[in-house]
Amino acid sequence: MDIRTRLISTAEQLFDRHGFTATGMDRLTHGAGISSRTLYKHVGSKNRLLAIVLDERDRRFMRSLASAVSVDELFGALGAWFVDEGARGCLFLRVWAETGGDVPEIVEAMTRHKARLRQRIEEIVEAEIGCRDDELAEAILLLVEGVTHAAAYRGSATVDVALRAARRLIEGARTQGLSS
Repeated sequence: MDIRTRLISTAEQLFDRHGFTATGMDRLTHGAGISSRTLYKHVGSKNRLLAIVLDERDRRFMRSLASAVSVDELFGALGAWFVDEGARGCLFLRVWAETGGDVPEIVEAMTRHKARLRQRIEEIVEAEIGCRDDELAEAILLLVEGVTHAAAYRGSATVDVALRAARRLIEGARTQGLSS
């Protein structure tokens, strides 16, 4: 594993586990086994490092949802993510809240991620019901966001509850579409 990859992987684990503020440069360099000079050479600043970490996490998360064409597959992928990555809430929202929304690199990474997630859910809704439904996509997005945070303190069984709610919403939209 090259230095940059090791640094990003280590930083993600530390930011996810301890938060942005509590993860100081000493902890980052020690965890990655590099000097502070090397860290700055590869990423420039702690804010830039976090933005890189968030972008990499976004790529991995969106890859995990890439083949989902139904709410069952969407929530299945989310449950698998929790098993593989842990269920500690959305890292994007946690660091955004921790920094007060004042760090442009973090705001930009979070905004990109949430827009991509919304778009992916819109695609899944359209595949499920055969047409675009922004309100339904928003409701399912809220279920995804809610279960992402609730799983941190209620466990992964919350995925099944959210999936059942999403199925009801999809069935309601299908039924409504048939009666129109």
